[in-house]
Amino acid sequence: MFLPRQKDKSVTDKPNYPPIRRFVTGHDANNVAKVIMQGPATNAKYPSAGTVSTMIWSTDRTPADIAVGERVEDLGARIIGTAPPADGSRFAVIDFPPGNEPRMHRTETIDYVIVLEGEIDMDMDDSTVKMKAGDVMVQRGTNHAWANRSDKRARVAFVLIDAVPLGLGHPVTGATSAR
Repeated sequence: MFLPRQKDKSVTDKPNYPPIRRFVTGHDANNVAKVIMQGPATNAKYPSAGTVSTMIWSTDRTPADIAVGERVEDLGARIIGTAPPADGSRFAVIDFPPGNEPRMHRTETIDYVIVLEGEIDMDMDDSTVKMKAGDVMVQRGTNHAWANRSDKRARVAFVLIDAVPLGLGHPVTGATSAR
């Protein structure tokens, strides 16, 4: 018998999770390495109740432009979709509340996934992987959905790097969001 998942009454649309402290390094005019940006990452989206997706940084190409200078564009302030820009990358941290609604999707990317806090399940076509804080994954363009089946928030870091298309199914591309 199928029972619908009960929504957690304590989950709000815009939860007050601990901020993500972001430090961006570079070089000054004398080629001295230093922090050029610091503070909380503020480019957050709220794709579903209790879920927070915070953009940390993105790049437009590989190799990335890391020119000397203390005044650089805040590439974490950009509004982009789930996939990175063509030939680029996207670094985000997503907070998943307990009982989130998993959504199956696929991107034409190689993803480096690091579980920072809590537990998260990655559902694929016919299997599930349970990941815990400290676990890492290399996700290579597969169908997947993220499900927090625990009773605590899960915080997961994702680095998505554009990849050669597989030609399978209907991947999430460009400014489109998986949510």
